[in-house]
Amino acid sequence: MKKLLAFLLPLALTLSLTACVPCDDENEVWSAKPVIYLYPEEAQDEVCDAKPVAYLYPQTETEITVQLDYDGELTCTYPAYADGWTVSARPDGTLTDKDGQTYRYLYWEGVSDIEYDFSTGFCVPGSGTAEFLEDALARLGLNRAEANEFIIYWLPLMQENAYNLISFQHEAYIKSARLTITPEPDTLIRVFMAFKPLTAPVEIAPQALEAPARTGFTAVEWVAAEAVRQHVLVCRNPRLSGWRGGDF
Repeated sequence: MKKLLAFLLPLALTLSLTACVPCDDENEVWSAKPVIYLYPEEAQDEVCDAKPVAYLYPQTETEITVQLDYDGELTCTYPAYADGWTVSARPDGTLTDKDGQTYRYLYWEGVSDIEYDFSTGFCVPGSGTAEFLEDALARLGLNRAEANEFIIYWLPLMQENAYNLISFQHEAYIKSARLTITPEPDTLIRVFMAFKPLTAPVEIAPQALEAPARTGFTAVEWVAAEAVRQHVLVCRNPRLSGWRGGDF
């Protein structure tokens, strides 16, 4: 890649100096559309684990510590994550920190280069996304309030796509984002959805969706990510035609 850039950049500069067109002002000339093409060695999927949220439902009011060991870079947390979160949790899910501030859930977001498996899943028309998620999230163990918060966050990013390739990535996710909750919950439900926008439907083997029964102290986490395909970046002379880049 470095050798290719070392060749292309001087070439583009040479073209900009030698290929000129006149302007209205006879004393001014423009460089005529030098173009630089940058080709990544291999297109890869980049994944942003967006809006992971964790709900805590103890049977009695309990002080709980949550720690995250993540194979990636945390980009945002709320409340602020230092070496973990410590909150007082009530049975209705209300969380209170040491300063008396209350929260509905613990939130974090991050970026990783983890590869997800799209060999099984679902191909869903964009217009059918809400109905699909209502059914799938219920089967994966989310209650109505949790599913509602999931859907209102992700639906605007999915429903306008012609199709969405959707796969729930439980095994890959729990290996890349290890969660330690003290005291340990009786029931832990972690839902991770990865999806890719499609312009046409594809055939895919369906996944079996199931969840444990919610008993005792229950902790629930949901998260999703859109896998974005890298493309060639095209840079143009901004004076002549502006510039634009592909998704990268």
